[in-house]
Amino acid sequence: MKQLKELTSNHVLGNPIRLAIMLYLLPRTRVLFKDLLRVLEITPGNLDSHLRVLEKAGYIKLKKVFSDRPRTAVEITKKGAQITGEYLKLLREILNEA
Repeated sequence: MKQLKELTSNHVLGNPIRLAIMLYLLPRTRVLFKDLLRVLEITPGNLDSHLRVLEKAGYIKLKKVFSDRPRTAVEITKKGAQITGEYLKLLREILNEA
């Protein structure tokens, strides 16, 4: 249990919305802001706030992409994928012990 405390103590993935963002990104690598809004069913301001925390931690990159109009893309970084994977591994271990 010490590992869980270390991992979740002041950890950005300790927040359920940020964890959901990272879990959604993990298999997809890159998604549009509007798609995250639809999936998570939160306000644009709330999503932006969580994305800024993840970006500051180095877990994601926010990029402007241009197709028919400018859009914001959210891309998981190598660091973000690694940390999310470690977090999931630890959660699985805890569940297996239960």
